[in-house]
Amino acid sequence: MKHGPRRMASRAALTRREAVGVLVSASVGAWASGCSGGASGSASSGEVVLYSSVDDFLLQQVIRAFEASSGIHVRALGDTEATKTTGLVERLIAERERPRADVWWASEPFGTIRLAAMGLFEPVKLELRPPVEERFAPMLRGRDGLWHGIAFRARVIGVREGRFDEGSTPRRVADLAEPRLKGRIGMARPRFGTTRGHMAALAQAWGMESFREWLLALRSNGVRLYGGNSSVVRAIADGEIDVGLTDSDDVWGARRNSWPVVAVFEAVDHDGDSPWPSFGPMLLPNTVARVKGGPNGAQAGALIQFLLEGPAEEMLALSDSHNLPARHGPFAEVEAEFSVPGGWAPDLAGVSAVEEAAMAACDEVLGA
Repeated sequence: MKHGPRRMASRAALTRREAVGVLVSASVGAWASGCSGGASGSASSGEVVLYSSVDDFLLQQVIRAFEASSGIHVRALGDTEATKTTGLVERLIAERERPRADVWWASEPFGTIRLAAMGLFEPVKLELRPPVEERFAPMLRGRDGLWHGIAFRARVIGVREGRFDEGSTPRRVADLAEPRLKGRIGMARPRFGTTRGHMAALAQAWGMESFREWLLALRSNGVRLYGGNSSVVRAIADGEIDVGLTDSDDVWGARRNSWPVVAVFEAVDHDGDSPWPSFGPMLLPNTVARVKGGPNGAQAGALIQFLLEGPAEEMLALSDSHNLPARHGPFAEVEAEFSVPGGWAPDLAGVSAVEEAAMAACDEVLGA
């Protein structure tokens, strides 16, 4: 998945942050002026309750824009870095008889798929923009329209800058099992966040036996487990480890802070005899759903429309997180620096089906 660079020649005098602010304001204004009737037109006051695992700085930016354009107050509940999505999933399940949330916005799809299968969502009926690539369509709509996807992040291999020459840089997840990296690798605890989904995707693609063998190799290599993806990146920057599995947005944050961490996008390699083939950098969409029986119906519809049809995806693409647009829109192009070559679009339903077995293997082998 690679798009051409976004050009801002007409705003050359502006800093990037100022230019982004101009673009976001224009996008939000255009959306607000173009909405009449429908979900957004039926609610111009009151409040809506949002449960979200999205990073707080992004969440607050989107909330502020929605509140300013709609007049609706958002009460948002987030989660910790260490238990992202997982803690909110359990909370939503616990509240199923008396829902407190109206809208669910997760930074990954697998908790959403689990909740949808349990009957906690109701269909969202909107005419959404088409995906930037047709192969992404199955990743952007749940069964019966119970959830919808926007804005991708990629799983990447974070590498300490200058620690490897070009020929020895780890470029595949399988490379983390090489003895030369013993004591030099890390990842977030597999039970939570995007690492959970990544592990399940590997188990689904490789088969459980091969996946378990890879985990055993990581254990032999002394893999270090951290409280979240940002902690993995910080450990690389601090020299605790040289290589770690993380998310693209965490590496972009490290680069913004001038930390010596670079993103390596996994090379496609599935034609050989390796038990651990590579399919490219795994893509993970944000997912949005409407909570069944939520207390603020009209306001929920307005927020969902803002997230799925409105400028939210553009805001994520233009933010410091540099999420990749999943749908065609005004800013479907991203800067070349933040594009993702290839991009693995796994079978999300198939991955979800093996998630618990993959977590059991991680617990057994890694003690996570």
